Amino acid sequence: MLPFFQAAWHTTLELAPWLLLGAFVAGLMHVLLPRDFVRRQLSGRAGVAKAVALGVPLPLCSCGVIPVAVSLREQQASRGATVGFLISTPQTGVDSILVSGAMLGWPFALFKVVAALVTGLIGGWVTDAVEPKSNELPVTRPNSAAGAKHRGWRDLVEHALEILQSIWGWLVVGVLLSAAISTLVPNSVLTGLAAYGGLAAMAFALVVSLPLYVCATASVPIAAALVAGGLPPGAALVFLMAGPATNAATIGAVKRTLGGRGLTVYLSTIVVGSMAAGLLFDQVLSASSMTEHLHEHPATWWNVTSAVVLLLLIVWFAVTDLNRKLLSSRPIASDMDATTTTVPLVGLSCQNCVNKVESSLNRDPEVQQARVTLEPPQAVVAGEVSRERIQEIVEAAGFGVGES
Repeated sequence: MLPFFQAAWHTTLELAPWLLLGAFVAGLMHVLLPRDFVRRQLSGRAGVAKAVALGVPLPLCSCGVIPVAVSLREQQASRGATVGFLISTPQTGVDSILVSGAMLGWPFALFKVVAALVTGLIGGWVTDAVEPKSNELPVTRPNSAAGAKHRGWRDLVEHALEILQSIWGWLVVGVLLSAAISTLVPNSVLTGLAAYGGLAAMAFALVVSLPLYVCATASVPIAAALVAGGLPPGAALVFLMAGPATNAATIGAVKRTLGGRGLTVYLSTIVVGSMAAGLLFDQVLSASSMTEHLHEHPATWWNVTSAVVLLLLIVWFAVTDLNRKLLSSRPIASDMDATTTTVPLVGLSCQNCVNKVESSLNRDPEVQQARVTLEPPQAVVAGEVSRERIQEIVEAAGFGVGES
């Protein structure tokens, strides 16, 4: 077991500094960009290009990109812009780009960014070409309150921590799988697969990654372990493109949101695009460009400090999530005399948003217990608290209260 834990620790040392830096950059983007910046840019002829360009640096995985894409669609973003956003956004993100550069080399990381851009553009443009331009969705009421609050350093740190908390479980899975591949899977298995040719290895990576849920950042250490074990870099690129962009839940959500044609374009673009990108990478860039990043590097004080900070944060996130689940398991208003108020919410896009609003409500002394859900987007609040006070708390958290 010692080699396994040593491999896991080595992966954490490589991952932690760049992951923390990526979370900081994500928080900086959150503070500097207006809240409705992305939504306002996804209209007009250049909607697809804007959606892809804005989606690539966003640190959203498949768990977060679906509700955001649905929200964009409800705000009359075109079907093509929605598909482009769905394809390109989960593959990248500032944290994933930095981690990929550190663990797989910057040529690989930059090639992956270009591949995400190209596949997103192609998928979006093809969708607009095959879908009728009619039947647009009605515009929903914008969340004006969310944009009114000034954001500062505290918001930057909170958002960075929210990003890490939303993916900490998958980071743990990614590190452990990487360690398992490094220590338990003989190199002969992967090199033997590579002996059948690049296409066979890429097909293997595609079959594994399409139904699998793994975020862009957490998939990087797994891909690094596969390459170190003998899998061609092009196959690892297929895994890093198709894994984060698809999973069983995402496929179902795309079908419900965009219909059969949209789903067909979405999946076809990812399958064909990832395979083409993998073949092109193996032809243009040799595996030697990644070699130095796959050997063990000496642990610096910065790597060790970052790894310790990351592990402490993961423990904190685990305890926080456990406490939240225990609290959620309690029935609302168990006290028969308690007053319960239900309010619709505006601006929720993922479970992380749900957790933020729920935590803010539960911290208020007038709230006995609060339960927030994404579907439907609402808060059920027990306690002697007015609707006006509930709205103040929700807006202070960066979201809005809809009309009853």
